[in-house]
This record gives sequence, structure tokens and C-alpha cells, in this order.
Amino acid sequence: MDRLPEAYRNQMEDLLGEEYPAFIRTYEEEPLRGLRVNTLKLPLEEGRRRFPFRLEPIPWCPTGFIYEHGPDRPGKHVYHAAGLYYIQDPSAMAPAEALDPQPGETVLDLCAAPGGKSTQIAAKMKGRGVLVANEISRDRRKALVENLERCGVQNAVILGEDPRHLSTRFAGWFDRILIDAPCSGEGMFRKDPETRDRWSPRSTEAAADLQLSILEEAAPMLRPGGRLVYSTCTFNPRENEGVLHRFLERHPHFVPREVPGSGHFTPARPEWAEADPSLKKAARLWPHHLRGEGHFVAVLEKTEGEEGARQKPGKLPPVHGDAQRVFRSFVDDTLTGDFFHGPFTLFGDHLYQVPENLPSLKGLVVERPGLYLGQAKRKHFAPSHALALALTPDQVRRRIDFTPGEENLYRYLRGEALPTDGEKGWTLVTVDGFSLGWGKVSGGLLKNHYPKRLRWEPK
Repeated sequence: MDRLPEAYRNQMEDLLGEEYPAFIRTYEEEPLRGLRVNTLKLPLEEGRRRFPFRLEPIPWCPTGFIYEHGPDRPGKHVYHAAGLYYIQDPSAMAPAEALDPQPGETVLDLCAAPGGKSTQIAAKMKGRGVLVANEISRDRRKALVENLERCGVQNAVILGEDPRHLSTRFAGWFDRILIDAPCSGEGMFRKDPETRDRWSPRSTEAAADLQLSILEEAAPMLRPGGRLVYSTCTFNPRENEGVLHRFLERHPHFVPREVPGSGHFTPARPEWAEADPSLKKAARLWPHHLRGEGHFVAVLEKTEGEEGARQKPGKLPPVHGDAQRVFRSFVDDTLTGDFFHGPFTLFGDHLYQVPENLPSLKGLVVERPGLYLGQAKRKHFAPSHALALALTPDQVRRRIDFTPGEENLYRYLRGEALPTDGEKGWTLVTVDGFSLGWGKVSGGLLKNHYPKRLRWEPK
């Protein structure tokens, strides 16, 4: 608590008044830890039964739970590598719940890294529709890709663009948009000392200007009747009620709506920013009122207008005959059915299954145009780790299953080859029936294809 900037403490005391002592005491407490069951991989109740952790339900997220960080370390359990859950702050689960995406819709997560909210959205979409996950930072996109792949998301397009380059390309295209905006991070000071040390009053002003510009670029991408959720992990009124007030003055066809689950939260404070009273429908998540870090969530509905014409479906690079041949050979030899029907595209020799009716991606920074299937080499197909995590055991002809605690399981995760009497060919490695990655059987050995970047350290 002593390391909190004095200007920040003064700001919060001015805002909170008699609540300030209770608020400031939260900095003497340990942050809470949460995880969210990935229902793309297993049903909620099965996860609760299967996971060897003490789990306490999070009231505003049906799939979310608080766990005890001391005795339980879910991030180091093999179920995490299999994508059965996502570790996430309890408060950070609120924005995607407020977005309430539905299967079959088109959804944009505009500031998506590291992927917690994108994976939550994908689970709600149940593999149907299109999720565009955008992250301008190249370094942060790596985590976004890894998390979407680990969670078995098949209907995501991952971009790396400035929102200014998306607004005309996707005009009127999305049913729902989430903007978890870059912010001063005041709500994360308890968990993230680096954010606290970078804070200054000037940083909140710069953040507010950036947030408004992102909202301005997002507005034309939402269809009339669509829902936009704006969220931050800061307490600062300038970045919350103030930004929204400025946006709504310019866009009167956006109307604040009640935040789902708002009974668990505290109403926003428009008077702190001399903002429109309707912004009281937004929600603030305070650490002295609930079990989680600081967050702000607002739901806006676009009531009319289409700020731009819809784009026609774009053309992607075609798939030449040799690539089709080696992929079909892999499917016939390895899978129990033809589960991937396209459309397909090639970027270099990398094969993807892409969502239908996408606007043109030409000229954009494209990290993943769809589900990465693997590398179509001249004479054979090398399946991707993303494909392994997207498959279920009944979809493959050959698999080797381990249980948690088996030494050979950890040998596999460390990248070692394993002796086996299995049939020759690509083989799915699973734990308790959940996909982990590929191996390839040859000469009595399971040759290891678990990605080097993910391999576990030797004991």
C-alpha cells in the first residue's frame, strides 16, 4: 500500500469519501485467483467433478470459479495444457458475460490479447459463427494465438490491425463488439506492480483519448440493433464515464443498456465525469464490494443507422492440387471422417480452414485467417498443434491416452520419444481422453511433435 502513488491515493479518497478506508484496505489482501471451465472441451458439471481443485462459484459467470492459489496450482496441471480451463481474474469474466454472444453470430473482440475474453466468447458461440480477434501488438498476439489454439477454438480469425484499418472493411458486419480497452490499469495495481509504477495523471488522459478513438472506429462496424460492450480495468472516471459521455454526444444512436448481472455490481458514477445520467446503467466492480479486482463494464445498443455499406465476401489465396492431395491423404489415413470441409486457403504452404463470407483480408495484418490445419509439404502433410487441440479422440484412428501422474505423460510433455507397439502413422496423444498434441509412430517409437515452445521443463 505504501508504494501506491500519492496522486492516485488522493484521487481515490476524493472519489470514494467514506468508502475509501474499506477500499484501501484491499491492498493489504492477497489477490484472488479464478478459472473458467472451457465448455468447448467438456460440460460444466464434468469439469467441476474432474478438476482436483477447491472451486467456489463466481456469481456473475456460470462457468467461472475462484480457486485457492496456495494449495492448488491449476496453471501447472496437465489439464491446463489440454485447454480444459482458462485462468482468469473473476472480474475480467464480466465483460464477455455482458456481451452475451450467441452461436452463429459475427463477433469482434477488438483488443483481444492475451485471449481470456476471446476464449470465453468462443465457448459461448459453441463453434458456430465467426469470431474476429484483433490485437495490434505483435508480441501480445503470440499469447492470443496460443490461448485460442489451446482452447480448441475453430471459428476464429486473428488479425493484428489498427482499428482504423478495420472500420471500412467490416462496416456493418458485426452483431456484437467487445472493446476491452487499453487503460491506466488502476484496477490491477494489487496484482501488477509494473502497471502501478507506470501510472500518472497524464497517463489517464492519454488512455482516455486512445479509448475514444477506438470507440469511434468500432461504431461503424456494428450493425443496427447490435451490442457493443466497453470495458476497462481502471477506476478512473476520465477513462470510463468520461470517455463514454464524449462518445455518446457524437453518436446519439448508441444507447446505454443495463449490464447483465448488474445486481452483483455497483452502478457507474456519471456525476464523477459530468456525464449523462443514463450511464448509471453501466457497472463498476470494486474490490471492497466483491471478490475480484477493479473493472468497469458498459453495454451500448446501436439503435439505428448503418455507417457504411456491407462488404462483399473477399477472395483468399487458392489451394493448389498438391496441397489438396497431401491433406486428403492425411485425412484418409489419420481421421475417422471428413470433418473439415473448407473453404480452405494457403498462406505459403500453411493450410487453413476459413469461415465463409469473410470480407477481403487483403492488405490487413493476418495472423490466422481461420483454423490452422498444418503444413502442406510437397510429399506429405504435417498437422498443426491447433488441429490436435481441435480434435476429439473419436475423430482419429490412432491415439495414445495417459492419465495425470503417469511418467510417460510427462516424458511426452518434455518432448521425449516414447516406446510403443502402436500402429505406424500420426497419433493423437490425450490425457483422460482430452487432446494434448501429436506424435508419429515409426519403428516402435512415438516420435514427439509436442511444440518446443510449450514443452515442460525437466523435473
